[in-house]
Amino acid sequence: MRKISPRLCVLLALAAGAFGFLPMAHAADALPQVRLNADKIAPRPIEELTGNNIVRDYSLAWQSLAEAMDQNRAELLDAYFTGFAKDRFSSTVADQKKNGLRTRYIDHGHNVQAFFYSPNGDAMQLRDTAQLEIQLFDGSKMIRQENVTLHYLVIMTPGADRWEVRSLEAVPNF
Repeated sequence: MRKISPRLCVLLALAAGAFGFLPMAHAADALPQVRLNADKIAPRPIEELTGNNIVRDYSLAWQSLAEAMDQNRAELLDAYFTGFAKDRFSSTVADQKKNGLRTRYIDHGHNVQAFFYSPNGDAMQLRDTAQLEIQLFDGSKMIRQENVTLHYLVIMTPGADRWEVRSLEAVPNF
């Protein structure tokens, strides 16, 4: 049996990732689980369709963030991030890439509490308690791994056909 060179293994892995064969790809079952509670939202209630769209788009935002951080591709943030959040994560991806690092998020779900929905419907504020496994890689070598519970304050705003994350700020506790 012929031995495969390490260089060929790397090329095969890159090709598989480019065509979506790796586990972090856009598989439907790879979407993070988001549970939304809007019982205490003010000053106006959230419509059922809007709530469903927030859950879908917030989940897709986290999926795209995980893929961008794992692949060091800031353009993956374009669909579900805007404003400050997009700028900050794009900068993080650029810094990682420059230093030969990458971060993998293994997402174990989000408990999201909606607490503010603007009267004219142009912004929603959320509190997110996220369960994540975070792995830091230097090249292909994992140099750190931890399971964490993180808390975020989130601002989402409607785009042309979806809700986008405008701000995603980690906070100590709610």
